[in-house]
Amino acid sequence: MHRLMTMKRLSILFAGVFGVMMLGLFVYQSYWAAPGERCEKSGRWWDMESRTCAQPISIAEITGRPIGVSREEASAQKNRELTAIERQLAAEKAAVAADADRQRAVLAASQGR
Repeated sequence: MHRLMTMKRLSILFAGVFGVMMLGLFVYQSYWAAPGERCEKSGRWWDMESRTCAQPISIAEITGRPIGVSREEASAQKNRELTAIERQLAAEKAAVAADADRQRAVLAASQGR
């Protein structure tokens, strides 16, 4: 009687399936799991959903305020800067208006002779 599945064939089949599964496991580890681990070891963030390794950004880089300064303090500083700019613009506007008045007076005096 000649059987299809002899012990030698079964052992070769088992070794082949085992080898393919091990190869699949190594491919999975190197292309799917390891990139996330490498990314996190380098200090960056790994997003598993989009498989993206991203550099974290400090909130200070986004807002422009120094580290250790609260939102309230930064807002107060910006308000002081804005009021200084408004005062400067008002002074420039007053100087331009005073110069225009002076020129009108000179022109009126020269025409009134």
